[in-house]
Amino acid sequence: MSHYGNIKSYDSGKGRGTITPEKGGDALHFVKADLQQEAAEPKVGQRYGYQTRQVGGGEPQATDLRQQEQDEAQGSQDVQRDQASQQQG
Repeated sequence: MSHYGNIKSYDSGKGRGTITPEKGGDALHFVKADLQQEAAEPKVGQRYGYQTRQVGGGEPQATDLRQQEQDEAQGSQDVQRDQASQQQG
């Protein structure tokens, strides 16, 4: 299940940050390796979708973070591609 939240903090030197869930609750930690677009550094306030995992009985962490604007743009490209192939075929 995907969750959504906003970046609360990100330290590019350490490659770590936190995201605040939209539905409330404590901020979750994440690392740069958990970002789908590792080259693009998240900025405070940006909205991301993410999954959660719990390691070794510790606190949950955010994983598989995806910036929402990119997901929405990709979805619209997929729709356009499908429409074009239907017109050709």
